[in-house]
Amino acid sequence: MDLCVTIKGVSFLLQTGMGILGNTVVLLAYAHIIYTEPKLLPVDMILCHLAFANLMLLLTRCVPQTMTVFGLKDLLNDPGCKVVIYAYRIGRALSVCITCMLSVFQAVTIAPAGPRLSRLKPALPSLVLPTFAGLWLLNMAICIAAPLFSMAPRNGTVPAFTLNLGFCHVDFRDNLSYVINGVAVSGRDFAFVALMLGSSGYILLLLHRHSQQVRGIRRSQGAGAETRAAKTVVTLVVLYVVFFGIDNVIWIYMLTVAKVSPVVADMRVFFSSCYASLSPYFIISSNKKVKAKIVCAAEQDQPSADNQESSDK
Repeated sequence: MDLCVTIKGVSFLLQTGMGILGNTVVLLAYAHIIYTEPKLLPVDMILCHLAFANLMLLLTRCVPQTMTVFGLKDLLNDPGCKVVIYAYRIGRALSVCITCMLSVFQAVTIAPAGPRLSRLKPALPSLVLPTFAGLWLLNMAICIAAPLFSMAPRNGTVPAFTLNLGFCHVDFRDNLSYVINGVAVSGRDFAFVALMLGSSGYILLLLHRHSQQVRGIRRSQGAGAETRAAKTVVTLVVLYVVFFGIDNVIWIYMLTVAKVSPVVADMRVFFSSCYASLSPYFIISSNKKVKAKIVCAAEQDQPSADNQESSDK
């Protein structure tokens, strides 16, 4: 196997394995929290849904991509490609939308109480599920074009205006369809990124302006939890924006050429999936509830391992 292919395959394999493991751990931790606690805070509900969206993205994009890099062919037929590409597009869209939602909800949570916010803040928990439903419906509608143009790879040369994903082709037929799809997807992404940047900037401004008050109220558990959650949200937003920028620079380049090199397409897949792979580890390291459940599970496994060793002796 060529060295370049080996490096690419190992990179995708590590990224996919780390991402699936991290997001699965976050989901299992929240499943246990839901089982033991009466209700989740809005931020926890959003983080749980973010982990699900990221896991969906990794399973539908990075797993078949990794298998293709290592030489596996004919993974999917035409219907399979349509389902996988549609699920991937929705997962990718939900990742940006839910990160934006997380930033906006946290900004409202820590904002000083005013005439309007005093009515909005108590309603936040009841708005989470309707917002999830709205985001799903929005992105299912925007991404509907993807399965229409998706198909299994054909023998021969790749036609112009076709995204060669390795395991599937997305053939837009003509330049107009190609550009309209790119503009619609990029326009949605840029709108949500702009909103998350604005709300994250507002969070940073509040933390800066009220640093003395925050130090004074850190003795209270609720205020300390809100401050930690705000910092986690800002970190996730910065992480997303960095990889979003790299992803869209490559995407804009792809829109300007008729035939996209597989190397360029692979680079975009890798960088666009980095957020899904790394974000669960930021959640685990910064969220006390998730960390406590993981530590508790590890401590429960340790005595059983020790008992097994003593019985073997």
